[in-house]
Amino acid sequence: MDFYILPGDSDRERALFACRLAEKAYQQGHRLFLRVADAAEASRLDELLWTFRQGSFLPHARMEAADGEPILIGTEAGEQTPRDVLVNLAQNLPAHWSEHERVAEVVNQSPEVLQGSRARFRAYREHGSEPHTHRMDQRGA
Repeated sequence: MDFYILPGDSDRERALFACRLAEKAYQQGHRLFLRVADAAEASRLDELLWTFRQGSFLPHARMEAADGEPILIGTEAGEQTPRDVLVNLAQNLPAHWSEHERVAEVVNQSPEVLQGSRARFRAYREHGSEPHTHRMDQRGA
């Protein structure tokens, strides 16, 4: 359970950081679920995964179009999408968070994001997990 605290309040920087986390986890052989708040955010993240780094390729798909890709994007992971890493970009506690080996929360300084992340931090603790906090500088993941 890791909370990555970014210095700014940019939603784009938050999404870019999630892409870098996904790239790193994929290179280590993990299967990921990138959890977002809604279909519009899923579309933006889908596009960003194609363009965030020159020359990189991350095989991914949105949940509704998934065909075995190691990286999925959607609003909620279910039992039909077993993944070892969950990257949460939504503001509420993921329903199946405990079924993942690792959960990463990407937090920026936006008041809404901070408020939601504090609530999730408490909820994870109440469920017996001990979250770790990583304060990030501009260098990224």
